[in-house]
Amino acid sequence: MPAMDGFIIVFVTVGSSDEAEQLARVLVEERLAACVNRINGVQSIYRWVGQVEESEEDLLIIKSKSELFERLKQRVRELHSYSVPEIIALPVVDGNEEYLKWWEEQVEAGSK
Repeated sequence: MPAMDGFIIVFVTVGSSDEAEQLARVLVEERLAACVNRINGVQSIYRWVGQVEESEEDLLIIKSKSELFERLKQRVRELHSYSVPEIIALPVVDGNEEYLKWWEEQVEAGSK
């Protein structure tokens, strides 16, 4: 099934709750996201500079549109503390029509 009208979910991890709050607020205020869910206390295990690392991060689940992704990605890069931030977009394949209508309305001013 193809993605519905370009709706995307973007995952971004950040190193602190303060950074998560700031990034989420900017993305919604600038209409690059309809909504951002913050999940704190995510345990991440990853390889970085040849070493296996472990850290506690916050995960942002960002509701946006594919036509806004490049602007959203650039804004995250500008504000993010990591040199290589996680910014991953996934298509939405189906959803509650009323919710998707609300989602569209929240970001449509940002896409014009």
